Amino acid sequence: MQSNVENPNPLERNLDISISQEKIQVELDDRLKRLAGKVKIQGFRPGKVPLKIVAQQFGAQLRQEVLGEILQKHFQEAVQQQNLRIVGAPHFKAKQSEENNAHYEFSATFEVYPDITLGDLSVLNVNKPVVKIGDQEVEKTLHVLQKQRAEYELTDHPAALGDRVNIDYVGLIDGNEFRGGTAQDFTLILGDGNILKDFENAIISMSAGDEKSFQMVFPADYHDKEIAGKSVTFNIKLNKVEAPVLADIDNEFAKLLGIEDGDVKKMYEEIRLSLEREVFQRTRAKLKEQIMQCLLDTTVCNVPRVLVEQEVNYLIQDAKNSLAAKGIADKDIPISPEIFWERAERRVKLGLILAEIVKIHSLNVKPEQTKKYVEYYAQSYENPEQVIKWHYSSPERLKEIESLVLEDNVVSWALEQVKVIDQEMTFEDLMGYSQASA
Repeated sequence: MQSNVENPNPLERNLDISISQEKIQVELDDRLKRLAGKVKIQGFRPGKVPLKIVAQQFGAQLRQEVLGEILQKHFQEAVQQQNLRIVGAPHFKAKQSEENNAHYEFSATFEVYPDITLGDLSVLNVNKPVVKIGDQEVEKTLHVLQKQRAEYELTDHPAALGDRVNIDYVGLIDGNEFRGGTAQDFTLILGDGNILKDFENAIISMSAGDEKSFQMVFPADYHDKEIAGKSVTFNIKLNKVEAPVLADIDNEFAKLLGIEDGDVKKMYEEIRLSLEREVFQRTRAKLKEQIMQCLLDTTVCNVPRVLVEQEVNYLIQDAKNSLAAKGIADKDIPISPEIFWERAERRVKLGLILAEIVKIHSLNVKPEQTKKYVEYYAQSYENPEQVIKWHYSSPERLKEIESLVLEDNVVSWALEQVKVIDQEMTFEDLMGYSQASA
């Protein structure tokens, strides 16, 4: 065997392989002889089939098998000799050669894993959200929980934020109705953020039985491109207004929130613990997001195309599954691989970087870390023990947890390298809540 490696680009390699035809023929003859001793062909007794007949019927197939096996073997030997770390499977191509040439000539095209040069994280800053959970945050959350469980009763006062209203409306663009612009007996809660502000503001202060005509312009980035940025005239009729009736903060309300004995004090403590858990998780997520970006910005790493293509295929399948769950066939919405390429490239690059850091700094996941993570995660559920058993009953689910812990290990390591700057903020800002919704 003869071979040499060319480097057409940073990660792609072309490996030329030359295999002696004599070597192929020797192996082929040996297999034909073994096959002749057991093959059954009509007109011949078992074991008495002439070698020439066996070669006529099976020679071409066996030659391809022998050639494929020896080619793979020689390829692996060449790769090992040159210490190449292969990504994916090689693509073999037969090279043209002169007739009766003594060798088979092939070229193998493949990619290798990149060399990764980690940057200096010590020169970077990361902002760490600092949120204090006090009585005010607990009271606000309790009020939100009250609103979520509110009863509604008819009222004759003008519609206001927090009220539930029922309306009929017709929308017109240039005097014509448009798709999704008309509805009857439509119910919504004012202030819950589910409708556009201009539409909501037009309803506020109307009373049951009132009718109104108004104009508004849909946002330029509205999800329905047919009406995005267009001026619309709406005619609305307010059918009824219902005011919220909030439940009292008492033992019965505590039971509604899962406090079995109805202890109000315990309810407050549970809400505080839940908020602190939420703050911890969201803070960690924001730190992780910044750390990952720091790693991407400071690391020199080429990305193997074959891995990106695999990730794109995964994202496409995930998108199809999501559409199917909504009852939408993927043939109805063409999915182009290009829209996933940048995201896939980022994920692959980040995965390579994380693997390198884990290897260099021995950040592999320990069983006790996985156990601690699962137990902490389970505390947010009503039956933590069942959640823990559910995770440990499936290797796949446990592997997902281990991946999260591995990322957490890298984040913890990186936070020791960067400069962490405390950034005080409110709970609402951390969670991305608006004041109105809070």
